[in-house]
Amino acid sequence: MKPKSQIVNLPVYKPGKPIEEVKRELGLEQVIKLASNENPFGSSPAVLEAITKEMASVSIYPDGSAANLTEVLAKHLGVERSNLIFGCGSDEIIALITRAFFLPGDETIMADQTFSVYKSNADIEGAVTIEVPLKKGTHDLPAMLAQITDKTKAIWVCNPNNPTGTIVSEQELITFMDQVPSNVMVVLDEAYYEFVTDEAYPQSIPLIDRYPNLVVLRTFSKIYGLASLRIGYGIARPEIIDLINRVREPFNTSRFGQVAAIAALQDQAFVQECAKHNATDREWLQNEFTRLGLPYFPAHGNFILVDLNMPSDTAFQSLLKQGIIVRAGFHVYPTYIRVSVGTAEQNRMFIAALENTLAENAVARP
Repeated sequence: MKPKSQIVNLPVYKPGKPIEEVKRELGLEQVIKLASNENPFGSSPAVLEAITKEMASVSIYPDGSAANLTEVLAKHLGVERSNLIFGCGSDEIIALITRAFFLPGDETIMADQTFSVYKSNADIEGAVTIEVPLKKGTHDLPAMLAQITDKTKAIWVCNPNNPTGTIVSEQELITFMDQVPSNVMVVLDEAYYEFVTDEAYPQSIPLIDRYPNLVVLRTFSKIYGLASLRIGYGIARPEIIDLINRVREPFNTSRFGQVAAIAALQDQAFVQECAKHNATDREWLQNEFTRLGLPYFPAHGNFILVDLNMPSDTAFQSLLKQGIIVRAGFHVYPTYIRVSVGTAEQNRMFIAALENTLAENAVARP
């Protein structure tokens, strides 16, 4: 059987290495995973209670429209129900956008080091990806504007950017949006929105009224701690949501995901506490990198991209042997690793292991 020509050499997405696999392979009793930007504090206790109650309905299909969740989230965000769409993680919303709008030969613009799912889904639809180099780890919006042609269908802006953790400010975003043609969609991926403390960061939802071509993506996988339940969402004008809904599978989010998301939304005290811990521990890690003489990009999410001045795969394997899983293999930054912000104890253990790795590889310190 002959597949689409554009998928033959398409790389398979590689998630962070599972804890169980590392324990089995290396014979370790304790392993800390700081590779997938998960919430180290888990999820709200209310989530487990909601899931437990929902077990009685496991044999019944979920609500395809996610009506209850839509109502709760719309109220939380201050938008209309018609502004929302849910997916199996925000990854699915990305896939649905490309399915709904991209034709073979269309062009799409993104950074040269950003969330890989944008490009893979564009490739599947036969679109041409234009990659614009980051500028000091941040989206170069003027350079992205310069790449717009009459074939451009969408521009992707990951904010904070994964993996660099940098942000585009609200003023930079507005200046950019003012110059993007109205027929070019701008997808603003805010998976790490709740972790950002910088006051310059955009409040993007009100901008949807101003820019009908703006789509905002968020997720319950990160600060809400629902990564295994796979539920994310998009916010846009109703006419865009309607078109994306036309290519959405009817039961794409589970009963458990929906009730868990509602419970998570209703415990904002838990979210605020997680954000507070993340800000404190993120600063501590950055200070440790400074002490060790390791350059890093100023972080605004729950992860940091740091330069170890050695091949990232070498560092990855060294840390893995010590029971620490991080992320490596960034083609634009071959000597960098991305480490998630863990609990205070996890972070201390990571730094101790990192010092061993630096010593083993004779990396110069100040």
